Amino acid sequence: MPTLILVRHGRSTANTEGLLAGWTPGVALDERGAAQAAALPGRLAGLPLSEIVTSPLQRCQETIRPLLDARPELRPHTDERIGECHYGDWSGRKLAELKDEPLMEVVQAHPSAAAFPGGESMRAMQTRAAEAVREWNARVERDHGADAVYLMCSHGDIIKSLVADALGLHLDLFQRISVEPCSVTAIRYTRLRPYLVRLGDTGDFAALAPHEEPTGDDAPVGGGAGAP
Repeated sequence: MPTLILVRHGRSTANTEGLLAGWTPGVALDERGAAQAAALPGRLAGLPLSEIVTSPLQRCQETIRPLLDARPELRPHTDERIGECHYGDWSGRKLAELKDEPLMEVVQAHPSAAAFPGGESMRAMQTRAAEAVREWNARVERDHGADAVYLMCSHGDIIKSLVADALGLHLDLFQRISVEPCSVTAIRYTRLRPYLVRLGDTGDFAALAPHEEPTGDDAPVGGGAGAP
């Protein structure tokens, strides 16, 4: 079965403003995010990509544009199932305000029980994304062979949930996974099991340096802004 390259979108204006973007329209890449996207073709130059699939949201579309420009033979496919979690009434709100919401504790510690008001549950988010991957695995293998490599550009919580699915981890453990903006995660699927071969690779180790301000124990909902 194919190898899936998961790319999180580059840093967005919502990331730098501390907003939970969700499906809020008009959320673009910021200056750093645009630079991250511009570097993506070089980082992936050695990969013979057979298909590119992307979330419909603007920040993913902008992230993938330089790669498509570099590989004009590839036509992108948009799949809503790998779009961001529907955060409902939380969408567009400041993360600093949301941390005191009782639901946030559930999102952090028991995400399989978390459902966003006016939005979707985290279980539903993971299920739709995993179904999309399984369908695309079959399609890519049918059209390009079992050794094909293809790419999906998606969002932090989506990618974390797919990594948890691949590792056989309960969704309640997915907050232990971290994927920075424009990071590359790779999962090789086989008939009997998936293999996680890269996780959150940015090629930049700056994010491992101590932060000037403590980051706290909670996982950033939506994926966080990455290295300062």
